[in-house]
Amino acid sequence: MKFIQGTDRTQLALFPTCLDDSLDSDNETRLIDLFVNSIELKSFGFEMDFVDNGRPAYHPGDLLRLFIYGYLNRIRSSRALERECKRNIELIWLMKGLVPDHNTISNFRRDNPSAIKKVFRATVQMARHFELIGGTLIAGDSTKLRAQNSKKNNFNAKKIERHLAYIEEKLSRYQSELAQEDGDSTQKETIATEIEKQSGRRAKYESLLEKLDSSDQEQISTSDPDSRQMVIRNNITEVAYNIQSTTDAKHNIPIDFKVTNNNDSKAMGNMVRRAKSILGTNSFTVLFDKGYHTGSEIRTAIELGAEAIVAIPAVSGSSMAPDPAYNVSEFRYDPKNRTYTCPQGNTLSTNGSWYNKERGGPSRKSASSVRVQHFKTKACQACPALASCTKNTRGRGRVIERTEHQDFIDANRRNVEQKEHLYKRRQAIIEHNYGTIKRQWNFHYIITKKGKDRASSDVGFMFVAYNLRRIFNLVDQEALKKYLKMLWLCFLAILDFLRVRKKLIQRCEIYRFHNYQFLQPHPNSRKWAYI
Repeated sequence: MKFIQGTDRTQLALFPTCLDDSLDSDNETRLIDLFVNSIELKSFGFEMDFVDNGRPAYHPGDLLRLFIYGYLNRIRSSRALERECKRNIELIWLMKGLVPDHNTISNFRRDNPSAIKKVFRATVQMARHFELIGGTLIAGDSTKLRAQNSKKNNFNAKKIERHLAYIEEKLSRYQSELAQEDGDSTQKETIATEIEKQSGRRAKYESLLEKLDSSDQEQISTSDPDSRQMVIRNNITEVAYNIQSTTDAKHNIPIDFKVTNNNDSKAMGNMVRRAKSILGTNSFTVLFDKGYHTGSEIRTAIELGAEAIVAIPAVSGSSMAPDPAYNVSEFRYDPKNRTYTCPQGNTLSTNGSWYNKERGGPSRKSASSVRVQHFKTKACQACPALASCTKNTRGRGRVIERTEHQDFIDANRRNVEQKEHLYKRRQAIIEHNYGTIKRQWNFHYIITKKGKDRASSDVGFMFVAYNLRRIFNLVDQEALKKYLKMLWLCFLAILDFLRVRKKLIQRCEIYRFHNYQFLQPHPNSRKWAYI
């Protein structure tokens, strides 16, 4: 039987070939190369100025190409990228045969979080150029990515105190055994060793507790200090980072991201502020889920000029009346007279005083305060519906607390009711990113450790790869090449101009045109003088 035969490995080629022939003309690796060429790396913050002494450094552009290719192909380990540089023909072409070691690769990602964020911004600008971003409807959400810190190495005050109590119990038992031991020196030595070991552990936990008490945090992580234990879903927790992002609805392209270690309640205002800056307009609608429903954040979004549609969380049982017909939502508010009218027709008024109310956290460190006014009426005491309206039947009757942000909360409620069809699009817009990154690409954890900045580098490359993948799929390759080559040529022209200008300054008299006068060095002084 005949079979297809390969080429003899020892056969010499009659005609020489170049590395460029190994890559098809429509290979997307060429687009990565053009994209990096179009970036002004120095202005983005990549280190370009190195001393002439010693071994030459790798060009930041080459390492950036390596990472973008890696993340687009689901490879982000520095050791895996090093191996691919030796055997992957696409990477050999992209890297021009260079094989940086894994430490160099890892250090580049570690040291350039701000520059990588600007590379992400460049992908957003490219998407805007091809009109892939509508700028009228955006959705925001967060996702948890597991950090390089186990639950065992994450502590709160209760956990530390529990460890200390256990150690004290063991030390007490060892001390008792040591006192009862008579002549066995070996046993005494063993017990003394255990006492020393437990004393060292006690000192460690006492040090952790001292650090925790002196900080404004509720948790402390020993492997990755900025990571926090968070609820992933239902009652499942994980030590993780919370990734906030906003995505444009037209083609599900992210326009912003930020790595945090807090929950969603105080994130929306800054997300809308950054979206306004990126889009250059405030005439857009923002969609957020109920985790972002905070009065102060809704107020910030509305005052920035955006239309906010934030899902309304369910009313907690403690806030509900014994009879649902007497819930706060059934009381009519009169903004002109600043009064409430209850279902029984009685008017609740306020004395105008503001009170600070703590809410939002299980402890003082996590709690926040909000200003409220109290609305009440003396008619409660004689009201036949008092028991249906409030559990406080022996006190002052029904009291309604209205926060300083209630007008904005009511405006959001009206938006939710009137534009429910828009809110239903939220999941399809924002979950598209997270589903691709976490499930399809398997980037469900942070590969770096030791802080939010390093985690931001990892997440930044995820979103750079995601945006480039969307652009590669949506834009004609020839049009994309033409655009990137145009940027590259403009960049080269600017570099040539700067080189010529630098040489002119070095070889000619240094001058400055100001008010039609030339500034030249005075012949008898190092100071400048007009002539």
